[in-house]
Amino acid sequence: MTTNGKSHRILLAGAGGVLGRHVARALTEAGHKVTGLGRGPEDDIRADLMDRDALLRAVDGQHFDTVIHAATALRKAPMRHRDMDATDALRTEGTAHLLEAARATGARRFVAESMVFGYGYGDHGDRVLAEDDGFGPRGTDPSRERHIAAVRAKERLTLASPGLEGIALRFGLLYGPGGTDGLLPLLRKRQLPVPHDRGRVLPWVELGDAARAVVAAVERGRPGQAYNIADPTPLGFRAHLLRVAETFGLPQPMAVPLWLMRPMSYAHDVMSTTLRVSTAKAERELGWIPVHPDARDGLAAMRAGTR
Repeated sequence: MTTNGKSHRILLAGAGGVLGRHVARALTEAGHKVTGLGRGPEDDIRADLMDRDALLRAVDGQHFDTVIHAATALRKAPMRHRDMDATDALRTEGTAHLLEAARATGARRFVAESMVFGYGYGDHGDRVLAEDDGFGPRGTDPSRERHIAAVRAKERLTLASPGLEGIALRFGLLYGPGGTDGLLPLLRKRQLPVPHDRGRVLPWVELGDAARAVVAAVERGRPGQAYNIADPTPLGFRAHLLRVAETFGLPQPMAVPLWLMRPMSYAHDVMSTTLRVSTAKAERELGWIPVHPDARDGLAAMRAGTR
């Protein structure tokens, strides 16, 4: 039974992705009817968000109450700035096309995956950022600006789309079943060197908790609003990998100087960022509190096969 007593017919773009699979399961368990949209053979509706005409043909005659945008072009962790190009395009053109499809199906609500890096890469110090704290500042170089501009555009399109109740969820870094798994072979072979954190921390959120936030946004989100979604324990990138290695009994990742990461330009920008966010608004308005308060707890649940 849904927490608000109403079952939604939901079109989920990106249902076959890492986050999408968790979202589909959480929505179904909450009593909603989910139709998957994507390019994979497992999707209920086959369409590419970048092909507007094909997308509109694919949803012709369909009706949904809510559309969720959780689509990504990433199949592995991005290392260089160019690895984000296809996902940046999905955030701009793909979002515009999906919004058009949502209106064509009679949907009233549109929930979009956003990300905390929309607050900007770099050192934010000890300040804890809330949703009204300068989201989408201009990037400090062309590559960073390209990524931030794409997130900025996705939120602008989502929150100001005529005729739709737009909601954006600004996720921390995602980990857990389906996401962390890909790191384990690299850690086992010591093929994942990372620099010391030197006081740098980032927001994290376990995939199941992220999916529960999507359910909460579908059922209780306030139209036109964005919400930070992260656990209360920010952690440096290396510190997180040390938790993974400890939990799964693997060797610690090799430590390297931060400058050595520069050829992996996107990973360098992520690992050199310090960022903390407040989730008070999500707790207050969505009733969302993560089941896993930190990565150690979430990773232990992953190893035990629980959620």
